Amino acid sequence: MLGLELVVLLGVAVLVGQVVAQRFGVAPPVALLVVGVLLGLVPAVRQTQLPPEVVLLLFLPVLLYWESLTTSMREIRSNLRGIVLLSTVLVILTAWVVAVAGHALGLPWGPAWALGAAVAPTDATAVGVLARSLPRRQVTVLRAESLINDGTALVIFGLAVGLTVGEEHLTLPHVGALFLLAYGGGAAIGVVVAWVNMNLRRRLDDPLLGNLVMILAPFTAYLLAELIHASGVLAVVVSGLIMAQVAPSLIRAEHRRQALAFWPLLTFIINGALFVLVGVELQYALRHLNRSDLQDALIAVGVVSVVLIAVRFAFLFSSAYLIRVLDRRPEQRLRRISHRARTVSGFAGFRGAVSLAVALSVPETLDSGEPFPDRAFIVFVTSGVIVVTLVVQGLLLPGVVRWARLPRDTSVDEEHVLAETMATEEAIEVLPQLAAELGTAPKVMEWLRQEYEAHLATVRASGAGTDDDHPALLHNRHYTDLRLALIAHKRATVVRLRDEREIDDTVLRQLQAALDNEEVRLAGREQVE
Repeated sequence: MLGLELVVLLGVAVLVGQVVAQRFGVAPPVALLVVGVLLGLVPAVRQTQLPPEVVLLLFLPVLLYWESLTTSMREIRSNLRGIVLLSTVLVILTAWVVAVAGHALGLPWGPAWALGAAVAPTDATAVGVLARSLPRRQVTVLRAESLINDGTALVIFGLAVGLTVGEEHLTLPHVGALFLLAYGGGAAIGVVVAWVNMNLRRRLDDPLLGNLVMILAPFTAYLLAELIHASGVLAVVVSGLIMAQVAPSLIRAEHRRQALAFWPLLTFIINGALFVLVGVELQYALRHLNRSDLQDALIAVGVVSVVLIAVRFAFLFSSAYLIRVLDRRPEQRLRRISHRARTVSGFAGFRGAVSLAVALSVPETLDSGEPFPDRAFIVFVTSGVIVVTLVVQGLLLPGVVRWARLPRDTSVDEEHVLAETMATEEAIEVLPQLAAELGTAPKVMEWLRQEYEAHLATVRASGAGTDDDHPALLHNRHYTDLRLALIAHKRATVVRLRDEREIDDTVLRQLQAALDNEEVRLAGREQVE
């Protein structure tokens, strides 16, 4: 019964944290952390520990897959060099510096490297609240960095844990082979899973079965990669990026509509639950440390937090100058960003759910049966670093963004208008041909042409930045308002018929689904245009 109670408590905690965040205008991760700390005061919750493998293997693939599906591949290609440097070199450098600092504070080298690997990767989810205030290029780099750097951190973490428990031997060829297997094997598994996914989606007409394949894809990729000791993270990311490119022309509309209703909710719940678990684990680790260990752990939290920020800033600025010296091509000069923008990226290096999942996956015991050294210390310091980066950097980042005075990125709006305009113009152009092929009545074709031309006029007026009194925009608003009012009236009529027992609940649900789809389409059209 405790498992069900824990599910309910986590769900309530996520709900309360999000409501508090909206009510007081704080970043949701910060509110969720506080709720998690309060929830950790409940003895039954504090004593309940999820198996480390569940935290790492159940939550992480879903989050990575959805991030991969919703990341701009074009921007990744344009900024590939910077993303690779941030997600590999910076992660290794960060883990090493944190390990040195941890060893100086008294940790053995194995646990020190495990701590470094846990806090090295960034979490772009926490930056999502500021995505609208940052240029698309910067947001994409931050998200792509967090997608790939998890794989690098997990390879380092696996080495550190393997050395500590006695399963690994550290030699340069061995480490090189592990990294080659991790990246090469992970990418290969991702390609294979994406290929199977594509072929299954072509053959499945049922949206439920199609989306079941979509749900299984990240777990299958992660599992297969882990079985050959490759990077499960990279397998999931590669599979997701491939599907993001082929899905628009491969997946049917009803499949996509169902997925877009399900996945955002799923990732929202998982992210929220993980931030709540950070607070709970803080309480758990706190009670497993004596007074002197707690003092050392608090010092370690401060030291590691400073190290993380310092290393990130140093790398961002030094690598930029190094690239400028080595690459003087004109196109490279066009890709340069200002020091203010680079400062924003430095402050956006939050640690979050992935760091917690890695820390919780530290095994309880060694091969000899003895407890893993300083496990509670690692979990506490990782949780503390997450809290510090989310709270301190989360409070500073909005001010830093305002100070940076980054130019407003209008490229998304401009490209949206371009795509809408060209798609509608070409549809109007091909309308007579399609009507002739389908044998459509002239009156129907004329009615549809007028509707498309009205839509085209609205898009053009919106793209030109005209005021709301423009005839096309005014016509569109009146049309949408009247359609929504009619839908509300139709819905009330259907409900009344059900209440009067003229129709069954089954009929009500069918008609309500159609009305809901129409309302959502009109409401979305109103927001966009």
